[in-house]
Amino acid sequence: MSFSEKVELEILSNRFQAVVDEMAQVIFRTAHTVFVKETQDYGSVLVSLGGEIFAAPRRYGVLNMMGMPMGAAIRCVGDDVREGDIFITNDPEATEGMVTHLSDVFLWKPIFHEGELVCYAWTFIHMSDVGGRVSGSIAPSSYELVQEGIRVPPRKLYREGVLDEEFLHMFLVNTRTGDQNWGDMKALLAGLATAERRVKELIASFGRAKIRDGIPRVLDYAETQARRIIGRVPNGTYRYSDFMEADMVGLGLLRVNLAMTVKDGEMLLDFTGTAPQVRAALNLPTYSKTGHWMVITALTNWLCTIDPTIAYNAGLVRPFRIHAPKGSLLNPMPGAAYGARYATSHKVGDVTIGALAQAVPNELPATDSGQGSILLVSVPDFERGTNKVSVIQPIVGGSGGRPGEDGVDGTMVMLNFLKNVPTEVLEREMPEILIRRYALRPDSAGAGKYRGGTGIEIEFETSVPYTTVTSRCMERYIFPPAGRLGGLPGATGYTMLNPGGNNAQDIGKIDVLHLDAGDRLLIGTQGGGGFGDPLERPPARVLEDVLNGLVREEHAFRDYGVRIANGALDEAATTAERARRRNARNGNPLPEFTFGPARDRHDATWTNELYEALDQAIAPLPPLARQLMYQRLSREIEQRFARGDKVTPADISVIAVAMAVSQRFGTSGTA
Repeated sequence: MSFSEKVELEILSNRFQAVVDEMAQVIFRTAHTVFVKETQDYGSVLVSLGGEIFAAPRRYGVLNMMGMPMGAAIRCVGDDVREGDIFITNDPEATEGMVTHLSDVFLWKPIFHEGELVCYAWTFIHMSDVGGRVSGSIAPSSYELVQEGIRVPPRKLYREGVLDEEFLHMFLVNTRTGDQNWGDMKALLAGLATAERRVKELIASFGRAKIRDGIPRVLDYAETQARRIIGRVPNGTYRYSDFMEADMVGLGLLRVNLAMTVKDGEMLLDFTGTAPQVRAALNLPTYSKTGHWMVITALTNWLCTIDPTIAYNAGLVRPFRIHAPKGSLLNPMPGAAYGARYATSHKVGDVTIGALAQAVPNELPATDSGQGSILLVSVPDFERGTNKVSVIQPIVGGSGGRPGEDGVDGTMVMLNFLKNVPTEVLEREMPEILIRRYALRPDSAGAGKYRGGTGIEIEFETSVPYTTVTSRCMERYIFPPAGRLGGLPGATGYTMLNPGGNNAQDIGKIDVLHLDAGDRLLIGTQGGGGFGDPLERPPARVLEDVLNGLVREEHAFRDYGVRIANGALDEAATTAERARRRNARNGNPLPEFTFGPARDRHDATWTNELYEALDQAIAPLPPLARQLMYQRLSREIEQRFARGDKVTPADISVIAVAMAVSQRFGTSGTA
């Protein structure tokens, strides 16, 4: 590519970028719900006729949308596309993984020039409620799609500029927050109008041919840049696994298993060995699409970290091929529940970082808190006889320690686009809710040369009965975020009902929680894992953390070997203690990953060979029977471990056959 061609591509790429940034700002400034106008869970992009995003915002709204596959939605609406049309959908299955749960409602508009279709302007919002069995529509215990709200296959909302008011009324009346939803939808309409106007101005400036040819060229340009970065990674296959914690719905641990094969500027992400889909809202509908956005977020973040100037579009995700077995947690059969799918997506991010870190150890952070939960509350409106629904906060923890820097406190890299809701705004809109505490959580960060980011603590009180709380995607209450290259794990999460009182309860993860007037809820989120040897952290930095209330004096000594008393550093005692600890290592290398005692105990019994035998035992069954057999086999094996029995891969095959006979599992999937 010549220098002049590269300059032209940079200009076009930045002009497209300016359009989506302005589009995003319009939505942000005109939205109605706190989850859009404060937290910024919305998206705005420009999409090619083939369904690839050729421009996405870098600063506003959801920032990781480049791999969102739009092609199926375009095909769904067919050839009847006219100027003034605006389309709507929230259907994960009709769109083949563009939508990933019903709460994300998409609007898109075709942009024409002199009667010729040029591209699409595309938007979405996370609606606070789209109907379904619970306020806010999402609960981990939902097990089929129809429980999660109204479902809209791709269709026209506007036909040649005329609103389908009958459909709109039907849609909004099936939600609990109809007026607010329409307000947010009108913000999307304003964003689409802005994009249409700006794209037409670009055509007027550059000419139709230049824009038409420029769209595939900027996509190819980003792909070339991405392949160049991936080409630096040594060829090979890198393996990593982690676990979803589905205990809040009685499903135990669900393995997410990855073999990442890197070869000549391309990656294959093979999730063979991942748990089957579940009767819960943790399923993630990826359809094994190349570069699916909820699988490769961590990898696109890595690309942008290595080259912050890289073109920001779907060309980045073309080198990432994905294989997720049909009927698995990452590629479920139609009809499954998807509401809390972000918990699964984030776990996928953890395993992709864990795998890639083995190839380029000084470019990836330690594990972050792993929780991207949305704390949502519904309270009765006694005057109107209805319920009010609002997000309280995104409940996230700290990011992992980074090569050369501490993790970020109170937020995570993969969810850094989710902003917090100001307490004053929340209490104005929901005066029944009082925020009693919202602060960083002490002693939650994993120790390291570069410590992890701290988690947060939030406590609120309700003044009315019949308050309902959901907090989907709670994770890492069992296995903490792992440390890297000698760093220690972060803290696990906790949830306390009525803390400090005689009726205080540690209730763990929330599915659907009902509160009475005066009840209080306290949630502590996880800290990120530490990066590097804690004994190499400068004592002055440890003292600073102690003085800032992030680390207690006794933990400074326990984790860092730093002696602090009454706010002062004892340098002699610290030097002596650190020398003693280094000598005790006897020259042994620091571990690549530090998972913590709970995960170590699990791995000591549940070996990779046992998991492979479990996968083989359930493989002949159809998907619905497979998930049931997976759970029953897992429980039986856990019971044998609890009795002190040894279980071999051959034992699993025998147990599976016995269960299939006694419970009449057959190829039909009936039991």
